Amino acid sequence: MSTLSRMDIERVAPQSDEVLIDVLYCGVCHSDLHQVRNDWSNTVYPCIPGHEVVGRVTEAGSGVTKFKVGDIVGVGCMIDSCGKCSSCTEGEEQYCEGPVSWTATYNGYMKPDGSGYNTFGGYSTDIVVKESFVLSIPDSLDVKAVAPIMCAGVTTYSPLRHWQVKEGSKVGVAGLGGLGHMAVKLAKAMGAEVTVLTTDKDKREAAEALGAHQVILSDDKEAMTANELSLDLILITIPDKFDVNPYVSLLKRDGSIVTVGLLGPYKSPTNNMEIAMHRRSVSGSLIGSIKETQEVLDFCAEHSILPDVEMIPMQDINKAYERMMDEEVRFRYVIDMDSLKNEN
Repeated sequence: MSTLSRMDIERVAPQSDEVLIDVLYCGVCHSDLHQVRNDWSNTVYPCIPGHEVVGRVTEAGSGVTKFKVGDIVGVGCMIDSCGKCSSCTEGEEQYCEGPVSWTATYNGYMKPDGSGYNTFGGYSTDIVVKESFVLSIPDSLDVKAVAPIMCAGVTTYSPLRHWQVKEGSKVGVAGLGGLGHMAVKLAKAMGAEVTVLTTDKDKREAAEALGAHQVILSDDKEAMTANELSLDLILITIPDKFDVNPYVSLLKRDGSIVTVGLLGPYKSPTNNMEIAMHRRSVSGSLIGSIKETQEVLDFCAEHSILPDVEMIPMQDINKAYERMMDEEVRFRYVIDMDSLKNEN
């Protein structure tokens, strides 16, 4: 596996519509691990990950109106988009239809164009971002724990809102990692009855502590059969290839499965007989818009929701990646960037 090591980079001075941010904390996302390992065959090296960023504005361009020096702000997965296509003009930048799609906080364009264009993310001392892609952090949220909301939070909030989860909805969450634990907290706060689906019986206690009403072991055929036609929505947060078919039968008529953790093919083709018989849908969702990211931050502040995090120094990042591969983190690492700034 590729490992990370220190390197020096030079940030450009902020333009009139940009802010310079002193990075205080940065979440460690499973996609960071995938990108570093080039699992998606699109990594632009050198790769400096990090798209769950919390920091303090230290300089603002002459045209910036939303932020001032000293503000605590956040940066998520995107730092730009074409701004002209129908998705962008309708406030859905994550589905930008421009030639290279949106610009990722690290690894350049979402669709690398072969030019070698690169961007460097939040595993760094500072970052420069357009003010229109910067988020306000509510005062009531703990600045040390808030970073994962910028990705894990909005990636689960966006489909929960799009598929209109409300009081009384029956929502399944498959996978209980960084994304999954946020999905449970958010869905419960929306009034849903939440079922966690996992292959790990040791996660039952954690799921119940997060607010799950029920835990089903997805490799228990009896339990899966007993819960057929019971869920309105299943949010699947599993980051690696899996067989989607066992989950389909859990959906009610007109129910939907939404995969957010996997960017690639399922392990097996979907069985359209099971989909068609109850007019079910198998869908996907990609992160969330800037508007939705601000919404989820405000929603978390309103409902006193924070990710469960474990703070680490930058010097432990490669060890953290190994533990992520072994599923030993509960539920999200956050890097204290002072550890990089104070490194000798």
